[in-house]
Amino acid sequence: MIRLSSVASFLVVAAAAVGVAWLWRPDWFTAKPTQKIASAPKTEYYCPMHPQQRSDKPANCPICGMKMVLMPKVPEAAKTVDAGSAEIFVSPERRQLIGVSSVLVEHRPLAREIRTAGKVAVDETRITHVHTKIAGFVEELFVDFIGKPVKHGEALFTIYSPELVATQEEYLLALRSSRALKDSSFGWVKGGSMNLLEAARRRLQLWDVSDEEIRELEATGKSKRAITVHSPATGVVTQRAAYHHGKYITPEMELYTIADLSTVWILGEVFETDLPFLRLGQQVHIELPFASGSRVLNGRVAFISPMLDPKTRSGQVRLDIPNPDQSLRPEMFVSFHARVSFGAPLAIPIDAVMDSGSAQYVFLDKGDGYYEPRMVKLGPEADGYYAVESGLKHGDRVVTSANFLLDSESRLKGAFSTMGTPKAKAEKQVHD
Repeated sequence: MIRLSSVASFLVVAAAAVGVAWLWRPDWFTAKPTQKIASAPKTEYYCPMHPQQRSDKPANCPICGMKMVLMPKVPEAAKTVDAGSAEIFVSPERRQLIGVSSVLVEHRPLAREIRTAGKVAVDETRITHVHTKIAGFVEELFVDFIGKPVKHGEALFTIYSPELVATQEEYLLALRSSRALKDSSFGWVKGGSMNLLEAARRRLQLWDVSDEEIRELEATGKSKRAITVHSPATGVVTQRAAYHHGKYITPEMELYTIADLSTVWILGEVFETDLPFLRLGQQVHIELPFASGSRVLNGRVAFISPMLDPKTRSGQVRLDIPNPDQSLRPEMFVSFHARVSFGAPLAIPIDAVMDSGSAQYVFLDKGDGYYEPRMVKLGPEADGYYAVESGLKHGDRVVTSANFLLDSESRLKGAFSTMGTPKAKAEKQVHD
């Protein structure tokens, strides 16, 4: 019993000594914590045509035989997007599947072409209406059909008016009296006869009796039954009411309408979206679609209507066109177009723009699969491009295809929650 207890005691003392020696190792406080060695990124190859085909070494695609390419190294942090970041990441195989493509944002010349149909019309400022100053009867017609060209001073018809014949007789009587009393010793007698003669002459002139007819009346000494009415303008007869011999006419009747076609109007309807780009005096090209050789004329905008047609949402634009050969006829259809230049602003394709109704935005291609939604302010549209007023700079790249897929991806990952938010503010939101 004494021997067994002695052995047990020895073992206990020895174990205690070993434990104390281990606890007081000199390298305990100098040892560095064990560091986890990161494994090297795995090298992987894929087929651009069939991204699902992968290989850990260079090989050919078993489906199409194309040589596989090296998969780009994607940082671990890029596999998830922080809540405060406006960027999204799309893997290469997914970009290949959805067909993402982008273009460079750069300055380019932009010009908008406004094209519309027009109709030739009579210049309303060159229309003359023929009336008589007295009532009477048509005696003889010289211009007897619509469309006949007339010149200024050309005879239109003759009119018989009893009142006009009486005035001629009064004039002849005053003329004979003035000649008989021209040597009178009484001044008031001589002056009175001259006043009567001048009053009768003035009445004939007010009734549109020409000076030539008055001289003829003085030379013959006989009144004329019918007085000739002459054309007051050069042009084409477009309407007439003097039809036949014996027709009774009055001063309020419009006997002839004469239109001068040496200058005509071209009237066109321009949509309200194009009206802001037109201005008075702007040069316009007119095409005659039915003319041989596609004849083109040049004109300028003379009038822009201040009113819109509520049915067509368009405004009338008028051009003044010289027509010396009268090849442009009223009611003829033509087409005209004007080109409006916007210079060379910063521009992006129309396909790059996502329009939410209240705002417009694009997806900025930041490279290596990163995309960021960016609010933009757009200017006029022309030639398939939008002018950019703010939001982008020269050299940026914007996505032009698969925008809707990126849009849904960014909404799912919450990119829109910080779109347009300053970086510091976004970081503060994340930490909060």
